[in-house]
Amino acid sequence: MSDGMQGKRAAITGGAQGIGYAIAAKLLSQGAQVALWDRDEVLLAEAVASLGEGARGVAVDVTDPDTIAAAVDEAKRTAGGLDILVNNAGIAGAAVPVRDYPLDEWRRVIDIDLNGVFYCCRAVVPVMAAQDYGRIVNIASIAGKEGNPNASAYSAAKAGVIALTKSLGKELADTGVRVNCITPAAAKTRIFDQITEEHIDYMLSKIPMGRFVKVEEIAELVAWLSSEACAFSTGAVFDISGGRATY
Repeated sequence: MSDGMQGKRAAITGGAQGIGYAIAAKLLSQGAQVALWDRDEVLLAEAVASLGEGARGVAVDVTDPDTIAAAVDEAKRTAGGLDILVNNAGIAGAAVPVRDYPLDEWRRVIDIDLNGVFYCCRAVVPVMAAQDYGRIVNIASIAGKEGNPNASAYSAAKAGVIALTKSLGKELADTGVRVNCITPAAAKTRIFDQITEEHIDYMLSKIPMGRFVKVEEIAELVAWLSSEACAFSTGAVFDISGGRATY
């Protein structure tokens, strides 16, 4: 077991598949209790059954503060509180230039990828602050640092997640709550179904290591950021982009 993870209570948005599922499996393997917050109730049930003991599913739409508040209340009732929040839920959005970007699609991407992170942080911070302990890990993207062409809404949202992380980390620096984010390169998950082959090739061409990041590699980094061992880093951005960014 990892130091500082046994018995910790975690919630992972978008936890029913992809990166979120890999993070859930990792935290469970280290002794945490994990709530998967996801709006796809079919995938949610399948994921909980696959993960087994210690995992539970909670229907959450990260664009709806009421369902988030209900999930926080569920965590209090079921687990007695919440120690770890991983904000992972996100979508790629349309792959088109800014001049052609549909307004409704822009709003949808920003609402899920940025506003959803804010809503979840806003709901969870009082719980963590009251117990003077917590770990918040936001899944941003290398696109938030560098900007990907034909992915303006996604890039802007992830840049916003980076800035939100820095701001909230500073706000809570004198408490026992740590807030950090990671900026991964693309991983082969179902989000690729939302992206054109041309854009996938572009992303791969930008990675010096010549491959996409594995979800298990992301989970390893998130597990450390979620642990008690991550005690003196907050408001920070941890790169996992195969050398694409070095800051």
